[in-house]
Amino acid sequence: MSSTFGSAFRVTTWGESHGSSVGCVLDGCPAGLEISRDEIQRQLDRRRPGQSKLTTPRGELDSVEILSGVFEGKTIGTPIGLLVYNKDTDSSKYEEIRNKPRPGHADYTWKQKFGHYDWRGGGRASARETIGRVAAGAIAQKMLEAVGIKILAYTTRIGPVTCPSPDPFDPELAERIESNLVRTADLEIAEKMVEAITNARKDKDSVGGVIEVVATGVPIGLGEPVFEKLDAAIAHAMMSIPATKGVEIGGGFPICSLRGSQTNDIWELDDDGAMRTRTNNAGGILGGISSGMPIVARIGFKPVSSIPRSQETVDISKMEPTNIEVKGRHDPCVLPRAVPIVECMLALVLADHAIIQGIVPRSFAKE
Repeated sequence: MSSTFGSAFRVTTWGESHGSSVGCVLDGCPAGLEISRDEIQRQLDRRRPGQSKLTTPRGELDSVEILSGVFEGKTIGTPIGLLVYNKDTDSSKYEEIRNKPRPGHADYTWKQKFGHYDWRGGGRASARETIGRVAAGAIAQKMLEAVGIKILAYTTRIGPVTCPSPDPFDPELAERIESNLVRTADLEIAEKMVEAITNARKDKDSVGGVIEVVATGVPIGLGEPVFEKLDAAIAHAMMSIPATKGVEIGGGFPICSLRGSQTNDIWELDDDGAMRTRTNNAGGILGGISSGMPIVARIGFKPVSSIPRSQETVDISKMEPTNIEVKGRHDPCVLPRAVPIVECMLALVLADHAIIQGIVPRSFAKE
C-alpha cells in the first residue's frame, strides 16, 4: 500500500485516525531553508478540527513536533520527521457499527482488501491522515516562496451557493479568505455558504462543494512529458485527498462545449516584452508543461458521508439488511478545512517538479 508521494521531494505519511499519532517523513528538502515550528503549525491550525461552529467538535490541537532534519531554524538536507499526537480518540461510537459498513465510506472495501484493518474513525482512510500532507506542504510552500511561487486556495461553491473566481493578484485576497468561516473570496456570499452548511446540519445531512487553487510566479518548464505531465501530477495529487470527486484544470469542463476559436489562449507580449497569453483557459499548463501563466485548478468535494440520520446497510457479521445511524463528531462540510489541504498538495507537486527542473537550489545555505 503506497503512502509515499513525490519523486525528488518525497513525503511519506503514517498513522490512523484513532491511533496514537499521525505524521510524516519528508525527504529531498534542500539544506539551508529557514523553517520554524510555528510556520508549520500555522497551516495545521487552518486544517484542525474544532476551529469554528461549522466543523467537527473533536478536541485536537494538532500540535506538531519536529523530530529531525531541522537544526538552528534551518533544514539540514536530511529527512524531516514531523509528529502530531492524537489526544481526543473516543472510539466507542464505532464499536457498535464495526460490522455495518457506513454508506459512502471505505469500510467495506478496506475490509475486503485487507481483511484486518483499523475500523476506528475510518482508520487510515480518515481525513486525519492529511495532517502529514499539510505539515510537509507547509515546508514545500516556504521553499516555493523562496523562488517566487505563491499558492492560494479558496472555496468557490458550497452546495448551490457559488462565488466567482477572484483576482489572484489582489493583495487583500488572502486576508479576506481567512476572515470568514468558509474561506471564500466574497464576504456576502460567505454568509450564504454558512447558511447552507447550517441548514444541512439542522437536517441531519451534509453538503459538498468546490475549491479553486491558484499558483502564481510559476516559471515556464515545470512538468515532464509524457506520463509525468504537470497537470497529470496535479490531478493525481488532488484525487488522493479524501472526499475528492473531480478535478478541473483551467477552463475545465465548461469549455468542452465551445469551439477552439473561443478557447485558444492567444499569445501576446506584455509591457516588458515578455510572452504571455491573453486568456488562461489552459490553466497555466500546455502539453503538460507550465507556461508561465498562473496555474489554476478546481477540486470537487462530495458531501460528507457521515450523517446522523438512519440509512440502510448490511450487517456483514450476519449478512442481513439492517439500518445504521452514524454517531460521533463529524463535519457537515469538508470544504473550510480542505482549503489548506488543497494548497499543500499543490505545493508538494510544484516543489517536486521545481527540484527536478533545477528551479530550487541544491542548498539554500550556498546561495
